Formats: sequence, structure tokens, C-alpha cells
Amino acid sequence: MNDTIQTAAPQEDRTIALITHLSGIIAGFIVPLIIWLINKDKPEKAWLTDQSKEALNFQITLLLAYVVCMVLSFVLIGALLMPLVWIASLVFMIIAGVAANKGENYRYPVTLRLIS
Repeated sequence: MNDTIQTAAPQEDRTIALITHLSGIIAGFIVPLIIWLINKDKPEKAWLTDQSKEALNFQITLLLAYVVCMVLSFVLIGALLMPLVWIASLVFMIIAGVAANKGENYRYPVTLRLIS
């Protein structure tokens, strides 16, 4: 193991960011919202705030995508798109969690940046 690698984010923040990204699989936008609200005014938690904001924006984008899929399900297109959206979101959340655990800044590729 290489113990000389140092990251700007402490291990505790990286673990919380990992949980924040992966929590979307079960809890949707609730956990990223809570983490963001708790840490948004703490300058020492800037990296964690950024990652929780990114996870929150992604979860809001997913919510909108699911609503669009439900509307389109009346013409059967949504029924085909919903599993694809779910699989893509699962993959992106796992990639984000791994990157956050390494202390890297992760940006979801298709996300509306509504919270800035």
C-alpha cells in the first residue's frame, strides 16, 4: 500500500460523500439534501458540500426523468425508457461513490445543475 498519497478531503468526509452518492439507490434525494443542508455553511466541509450538491442535483434530475417516463408510458415509450434510466443511474451512482471514496471530485454526466 502507498501511504504517501494525500487527498484534500479527510477520510470522514470521503465516507460521508460515498454514502451520500450511494444512498440515492434506496432513499432518492433525501440523504443528499440532509447532508447538503447540514454542511452548506461550514467552510471546512466545502468538498463534502460540493459532492452532496452534485448528488442532490443528480437525484432531482432522476426524479424528473422518472416523471417523464411515467408520462410517456401512456404511449409505451416510457415503459421502455424507465429500466434504462434506472440502470444508468445505478451505474453513475456507483462510479460517483467510488470516486468520492478516493477523494476525487465527481460530476454526473447528464445532470441539471439546479442547486448551485
